Amino acid sequence: MPRKVLIVEDNQDNRELVVKVLKNKGYITAEAVDGEDAIEKAVAEKPDLILLDISLPKLDGYEVAKRLKSMEEFLEIPIVAFTAHAMKGDREKVIVAGFEGY
Repeated sequence: MPRKVLIVEDNQDNRELVVKVLKNKGYITAEAVDGEDAIEKAVAEKPDLILLDISLPKLDGYEVAKRLKSMEEFLEIPIVAFTAHAMKGDREKVIVAGFEGY
């Protein structure tokens, strides 16, 4: 059974690139464009992995990760942060927020 990945990225070009790569590798993908959409899609789609941008409209990636990890059904689902704007100290912040990777 193919694994499902939720890609949360507000930049359409970046999101489409990640979706294309994952689909070419046989993954099923779902997409979200902002923090609120991310939570809704995660609950509806039940992904096996969430790739989550940090800088999002409505709710940032840190808040999305915290909210998802507060729900029991997401405790075992890995959330990996990805961002085009990496800053010193981000790795520590994402781990504290509940991400499994950066």
